[in-house]
Amino acid sequence: MAGRLDGKVAVITGGVSGIGLGAVELFVAEGAQVVAADIQDEKGAMLEKRFAGRVRYAHCDVTQDAEIAAAMNLAAEAFGGLDILFNNAGISDRMTTLEEVTPEGWNWIFDILVRGPALGMKHAQPLMAKRGGGSIINTASIAGLQAGFGPLAYSSAKAAVIHMSRVAAAQLSQQGIRVNAICPGLIATSIFGASIGMTREVADQMAAMVAQNAQVAQPVKKPGLPDDIAQAALYLASDAAAFVTGTHIVVDGGITIGGRHAWDPTAGSPFAAIFGGVFPASTDA
Repeated sequence: MAGRLDGKVAVITGGVSGIGLGAVELFVAEGAQVVAADIQDEKGAMLEKRFAGRVRYAHCDVTQDAEIAAAMNLAAEAFGGLDILFNNAGISDRMTTLEEVTPEGWNWIFDILVRGPALGMKHAQPLMAKRGGGSIINTASIAGLQAGFGPLAYSSAKAAVIHMSRVAAAQLSQQGIRVNAICPGLIATSIFGASIGMTREVADQMAAMVAQNAQVAQPVKKPGLPDDIAQAALYLASDAAAFVTGTHIVVDGGITIGGRHAWDPTAGSPFAAIFGGVFPASTDA
């Protein structure tokens, strides 16, 4: 049975752990050849060995333009071209208030989360154009849609990714290149631990704890896993999404549906405090 990505070549940044690893595994299973770009060289070597002939690893710090370009060029050199770019590499920050913002910290977050994907698109574009088009997928976040789901700099950067994807989709449309974003919700990965300074090993353990407990925070009673985002990326990368560009897909277990009272009958109405515990028949004037 043919895979949905047969004959396709992809670059996935942040590709050796978390959402990126889930996407590498799924894309390979669906027939793609993949360059996994990351800074975790040991894991990258293991991944390349695991999928010999199907995956190549590229050391790629997405704050370094030359390393981004090299990852894209590796796809062309090793597999003959480039059809899919999943700009997924990311990190969170510990900034929670304006008082904690520093120029250096702000720039660091935006360099990784916004400039990195922008340069990825820049270097992918000519390779995709040679193939007659392609699909670019940028990892955004529900933190870029609503307040309360992430620190200030991170949330601002993810909002920028959503709009950048829309503008890039317009600019690249005449070359047959589609650009979309995915907005994950609470996904069990090491990003939470890494953002507060944990070692990678401890952060990975924290991801398991998130998987066990996250479902209580959202309407869908299952943890958000890397494969949930990988499946959305697969759709956007495949011909099934040939008519989809310039938009974002929210994959969050319903956490942005509304306040907890919207989906948890035990939470009570937010009007209770105003109306003395009695929900009014109508709130119309």
